[in-house]
Amino acid sequence: MMNIEEARTLWAQSEEIVSAAAVQGALDTMAGEIASKMRDRFPLVLSVMGGACVFTGMLLPRLDFPLEFDYIHLSRYNNRTVGGEMQWRVAPAESVKNRTVLVLDDILDEGETMAAIRNRILDMGATDFYAAVLCEKTLTKEKPMHPDFCGFAVPDRYVFGCGMDVHGYWRNLPAIRALK
Repeated sequence: MMNIEEARTLWAQSEEIVSAAAVQGALDTMAGEIASKMRDRFPLVLSVMGGACVFTGMLLPRLDFPLEFDYIHLSRYNNRTVGGEMQWRVAPAESVKNRTVLVLDDILDEGETMAAIRNRILDMGATDFYAAVLCEKTLTKEKPMHPDFCGFAVPDRYVFGCGMDVHGYWRNLPAIRALK
């Protein structure tokens, strides 16, 4: 367990890479793109807990069309900086069947988690699957998928803020920071 001084040290060892104003602008743009694609589809929107809770809370009020909302929880990180084994904590409900599903997550890193979510939801009978992320990490290796909607490409560094954490801390930041 980290203490407040260690959390402040992490802050000091990072730099802002996306300002709070840029995050707000990207959310407006994404909301417009999502609305133009889904306005008439009555989608089921699923938020991936816990990282996507801040992103979801910022994005949902910008979506000006009817939708149904729920959440799922699949984790690979568990407060670590390296992904591990996937663990379903809350699986998708049967309500995905015959639905257009939009999954919201904070970041698409290697794409493994979102690909597992996509596969599970499509296997359960969803008619369409879309992914929206605040950030996609720029990597040199191939990914199993890319998001349909994305706010920012971020460098291959450990990023946090806007729902993304570093060792369980700093999810509450309005901007995005990266460890140096």
